[in-house]
Amino acid sequence: MTTDDPTARLAGVLADIEHAKKLAGRTDAVELIAVSKTHPADAIEPLIAAGQRVFGENRVQEAQGKWPALRERHPDIRLALIGQLQSNKAADAVALFDEIHSLDRPSLVSALAKAMESGRRPNCFVQVNIGDEAQKGGCAIADLPALLAEVRAADLPIAGLMAIPPADVEPAPYFALLAKLARDHGLTGLSMGMSSDYPTAVTLGATHVRVGSALFGARV
Repeated sequence: MTTDDPTARLAGVLADIEHAKKLAGRTDAVELIAVSKTHPADAIEPLIAAGQRVFGENRVQEAQGKWPALRERHPDIRLALIGQLQSNKAADAVALFDEIHSLDRPSLVSALAKAMESGRRPNCFVQVNIGDEAQKGGCAIADLPALLAEVRAADLPIAGLMAIPPADVEPAPYFALLAKLARDHGLTGLSMGMSSDYPTAVTLGATHVRVGSALFGARV
């Protein structure tokens, strides 16, 4: 098999995750989220056939266009929303996704709480702007305690924290900081690590890694 083979790519990523877990002395599970944003159904099907069951999308509208048919054929698929979520799309997101990794502001807490009155309760990760970057989503570190208090007061199902470190710098300190913030707030879930750095994230405690290009190749 070549690196153009989706089955080989998936096996390689899973092997990297297991190696990183072994280095860290971990025996718990790490969820691989295959980031399928911008990729069509025919590019996703080979990974499903190879056993991958959790996929990540950035946009509600794009996911609505391709996943209902795929899930009809593969009802055990789980979907994670990993991109920014507008409050007016909260109901659509709750209806479609099983995990939401971008909860980052009080207005979205309110919108999700209302949407979850439908009975669907996707797990939520609070996104932290770990590098204090103006162009990125996520709540400021200083605002995290207050936002978490609102999430808990609204009885949203909180799974943990999510962050994207600044590009082109060593990510390990940012992963370590997110892990510390999670511990400080009694949270166990850590959504961190992408194609370029997911082994490092796993060694530092990631429970969910979001991998796109290492599985699908260059974005289309």
